[in-house]
Amino acid sequence: MRSVLSSFLAAGLMLAASAVANAQPAPLFADRMQGDLSPVHDPAIISDGDTFYLFSTSQEGEAPGLIHIRTSKDLVTWTRADAVFPAIPEWAKREVPKTKGVWAPDIVFASGEYRLYYTISAFGENHSAIGLATTKVLDPGKAGYGWKDQGAVFVSTRKDDFNAIDPAVFVDRDGKAWMAFGSFWSGLKMIRLDAATGKPAAEDKNVYTLARRPTPDAIEAPFLIERNGYYYLFASYDFCCRGADSSYYTVVGRSKDVTGPYLDADGKPMSKGFGQIVLHAKLDASKRWRGPGGISIMREGGRELIAWHAYDATKKGAPTLRIAPIAWTSDGWPVVRQ
Repeated sequence: MRSVLSSFLAAGLMLAASAVANAQPAPLFADRMQGDLSPVHDPAIISDGDTFYLFSTSQEGEAPGLIHIRTSKDLVTWTRADAVFPAIPEWAKREVPKTKGVWAPDIVFASGEYRLYYTISAFGENHSAIGLATTKVLDPGKAGYGWKDQGAVFVSTRKDDFNAIDPAVFVDRDGKAWMAFGSFWSGLKMIRLDAATGKPAAEDKNVYTLARRPTPDAIEAPFLIERNGYYYLFASYDFCCRGADSSYYTVVGRSKDVTGPYLDADGKPMSKGFGQIVLHAKLDASKRWRGPGGISIMREGGRELIAWHAYDATKKGAPTLRIAPIAWTSDGWPVVRQ
């Protein structure tokens, strides 16, 4: 299996390098980003008016509050602004007593409110929960600001073959709301949401499988977008959270149907561990940035921007925010200059 995976990775890197050359992606914002860029894991980005807001994983004891918020006017200079929670919600402590932080947020605007989905879990456990917090506005200086916790959205237990972490909420071309999620175990899953409440839909209780890996089973952090008739599923493969030794990287597949199957550029399925490489340390000419993954994507000014974290080898592997525009090949595959 190791030789098969090595061949797959080598082929994927060659395809990714070729795509970078052909698509000529725009320069990175990260080349000149400054301010409060670390520690950032699993960034979720959104804009409101003239301000960009970024939410990220946080652990108890890192800094006051949990799910730290950063803001920027230009995507270049970032400032720590606030936190969603003063402490881990009480329901979450009861549900997952081992939790020490609030992870992997996703932020969307729906039904007149901002909805922030978040993860409660512990490393190596699949007794996990995805929660929801809401606010009418993102600017603390405006009326209506204030995060209200709405409790659990979806829970996995040790009896399940999946892990309810890393939420990513998405509305398909027919107006149906979905939440993708998953980490290790049997891979990435998706459920229907009620668009009005942001909670699971009563009319569809299915848990759909989007992607999985046989060996290693290291797959997580889904993110979905729709473009030119295709749904694109992004995912992070291999291992994060090991500083400069992290082997995390980001892949993508696409499908005409939101529930899949998702295939790479060679027509190979993500359900069998394949995927078109988008971000990888071996594509970074500087050799500085390791383990790029945990992505989110925002549409702004007629383009797509991708945000991710990578470990800075020049700063003891500090998890650091990175942002870049996405370029697209002529046959519709995303390319990012790292």
